[in-house]
Amino acid sequence: MTENKFTIVRLVVEGDRFELLVKPDPALEYKLGKRTDVSSVLVSDEIYSDANKGSRASSEKLLKHFRTADSIEVAKQILARGELHLTTDQRRKMVEEKRKQIVAYINRSYVDPKTHLPHPITRIEAAMEQARVSIDPHKRAEDQAKDVANALRTILPLKSETLKLIVKVPPQYAGQSYSVIKPAGELKGEEWQADGSLRVVIEMNASMRGNFIDRLGSVTKGTAEVKEA
Repeated sequence: MTENKFTIVRLVVEGDRFELLVKPDPALEYKLGKRTDVSSVLVSDEIYSDANKGSRASSEKLLKHFRTADSIEVAKQILARGELHLTTDQRRKMVEEKRKQIVAYINRSYVDPKTHLPHPITRIEAAMEQARVSIDPHKRAEDQAKDVANALRTILPLKSETLKLIVKVPPQYAGQSYSVIKPAGELKGEEWQADGSLRVVIEMNASMRGNFIDRLGSVTKGTAEVKEA
């Protein structure tokens, strides 16, 4: 088989290696949560200790580490916890997508200490290019962003400014507003009142304040109360 027909997902548990032969694009979709049907991902439902050699994992080791010898159930665990070996094209696309996510994160999480405004996307991208920042396609963008920001500081002045907001939402909009509030920052307090209204204390990057208030106002028809803690 050629690379574009299959690739490998590998999981090592206590020194024992387990591998699956999978279809590259469906496997990537599964890892990204865009696909849930395991059978559509697998080239074979065999569990290998070395797929390239065709060596199968023993039932004893499957039972020891996965508490089942059912190949589909084991495959689910390997897909969830294992490392997908990306094709060259997949790696290129994932690195580019992760780069965009990191740039967006820095744009909304850091400001220029002189102006207290976010740096433009194009300026951040140029600084990353100049600093020759390396991107890990497997690692979450948020987990890489701090290291990337540190690498950019000699080129681009960056400062993380946070603020706390007290938000009160009337009962008729409390449910749908929660999906706007929760991802906007770190919840420091949350109270659902007896009348169904919602009061939260949230900490977020200062540069996010305007966008957050606009989105919340849109969802609550301007009825939400927002003030600094």
